[in-house]
Amino acid sequence: METLVIDCATEACSVALVRTGEVLAGEWRVLGRGHAEQLVPMIAALPGKGRAGRIAVALGPGSFTGVRVGLAAARALALAWGAELVGYSTLALIAAQARDAQGAQAVTVATTGGHGEWFVQRFAATGLPLGLLATLAPAAAAAAANDALVAGSQAEALVALRGHGTALAVLPDARAFALLPAALAGPDITPLYGRAPDARLPGAPLLGAALPPAA
Repeated sequence: METLVIDCATEACSVALVRTGEVLAGEWRVLGRGHAEQLVPMIAALPGKGRAGRIAVALGPGSFTGVRVGLAAARALALAWGAELVGYSTLALIAAQARDAQGAQAVTVATTGGHGEWFVQRFAATGLPLGLLATLAPAAAAAAANDALVAGSQAEALVALRGHGTALAVLPDARAFALLPAALAGPDITPLYGRAPDARLPGAPLLGAALPPAA
């Protein structure tokens, strides 16, 4: 069965059509903004306009807007096509890309959050999480990152801050979806915002409040 992969939770926007680990087609762009305008044409440019029996979508953490754009597109297409819908963590995909580039080893993923904070999570050499997603100030992130390898948009800054290790500056790429452990793509499509929204209605509950750092 073919899978359409949608990843636009960060400044990167990418789509891919994959079958049993083989990338049939895909595209990756660094946009910063404009995901809503770019995503649908990117999907439409795939073979068969991206139609697949399964859709995998990045749940974040990342940009509130990017996460919502990706989820809205994935939900609409899944409904229209009668496709299975699964979600995955953006940080887990970055960790998978890092292992592919540097070999199987534990990795700390550090990406840009909001208000000067970073999203941080540790992953084992198997690709499975070693701790919870955390939203941390840079100094706290450097103290919590015990792994020699650090990957993500803030990898270079984190390694420079703590003074040791290898940095792999990488953004998520839907074309790397086959590298993700199968257990990390499932039917729960709850967004991983990683922090509270910048603005909310009075009395509305906080979404994605910061989690404690990994032990």
